Amino acid sequence: MKILIVGGGGREHALAWRLRQSPRVTDIVVAPGNPGIATVARCENIAADNIEGLLALAKLEHPHLVIVGPEVPLVMGLADKLRAMDVPVFGPSAKAAMLEGSKGFSKDFMAKYAIPTARYRRFSTEQAAEAKAYLETFDGPPYVLKADGLAAGKGVVIAESKAEAEAEIDDMLGGKFGAASASLVIEEFMHGEEASFFALCDGETAVALAGAQDHKRVGDGDTGPNTGGMGAYSPAPILDAAMQQRVMDEIVTPTVLGMKQDGRPYRGVLFVGLMIDEKHGPRVVEYNCRFGDPECQVIMARLKDDPLPQLLACATGGLGDCKRLERFSDHAVAVVMAGAGYPGEPKKGGVIGGLAEAGQVPGVTVFHAGTARQGDDIVANGGRVLNVTATAPTLQEAVERAYAAVDLIDWPDGFCRRDIAWRALKRG
Repeated sequence: MKILIVGGGGREHALAWRLRQSPRVTDIVVAPGNPGIATVARCENIAADNIEGLLALAKLEHPHLVIVGPEVPLVMGLADKLRAMDVPVFGPSAKAAMLEGSKGFSKDFMAKYAIPTARYRRFSTEQAAEAKAYLETFDGPPYVLKADGLAAGKGVVIAESKAEAEAEIDDMLGGKFGAASASLVIEEFMHGEEASFFALCDGETAVALAGAQDHKRVGDGDTGPNTGGMGAYSPAPILDAAMQQRVMDEIVTPTVLGMKQDGRPYRGVLFVGLMIDEKHGPRVVEYNCRFGDPECQVIMARLKDDPLPQLLACATGGLGDCKRLERFSDHAVAVVMAGAGYPGEPKKGGVIGGLAEAGQVPGVTVFHAGTARQGDDIVANGGRVLNVTATAPTLQEAVERAYAAVDLIDWPDGFCRRDIAWRALKRG
């Protein structure tokens, strides 16, 4: 089978790497790809948001399955247009991708179907005064403010004071994130432990895939601004078998049934960001319509079974007839190396050395997220640049392997968090 993967980050590298191991896969094309992906697939320099270019590529390549990695082309309707060409697609329609594409839509959807989440209200550009007045309905800080639209993982601000929240309301509704923050959601701050849960869906059926935990803040100890993710690990102790069943029963299944009832059948992977505490159980922080990044890297690293049959069933139906994917018992950890200045303006162009040596550490795979080739050199070309991913029988050993590999990488402009998986390690 020929697979076309849309995207050029660490998530897409992990997907191509795992599918390259499938005995059923004969050819993998990735658009636009990156130098790391080029070691396991054929790359075509077509941007992930170039819808017409991707449709032309699909007509040329005749893939048996298209896997759309990032959220932007999904929200733009790429899956719809491919399906109109009778091309099977792993990824939701534009109407279904609104679960991620609009925070306001997703909150209203959860309210409609009694899916547990935080109390909230929506505000438009002309309602800054009303938004500030709504802050008075909470007991006090912190306050959670979310740009309604897509903002590259940076559209959520947790304000630690009322003055900060009021200033952020002005900034967001004043265009801080462009069209993405023309509308704003303010919601109650949820206490507990965050986790990421992934389920495969074919529009009718949902099947649990895996749990993981991400590290959104840029600095050690969960300090600094939110990012697209600075590291992840799987399995997540808080998502034990009993909790995963609760998430399926209380959140995922009602979501899939509600989307079907609303005429928005959901096909692809449903990524539910969760907040879990003893009082409320699991509640939804946000939905995402694609694999998490870097959660995808640790999930792919732990998969024992070939995922292709399930991915194809999500696109064409019959997921309920597939057996559940088995995972290795090993733990997996991904450490993100980012360019200096991230999540602001990252420093680009620096030569990255030591990648071959890092890849020789037992259990380690270095996924490229934001790299480019410059002659014989690999250089930084993004904010999050590398995902150093390690597997091992214990979480502690996986962490040690990942950081051993990080320390072999020669990139003066790069940095990473040094406490990935701290919460699980603290549990012991």
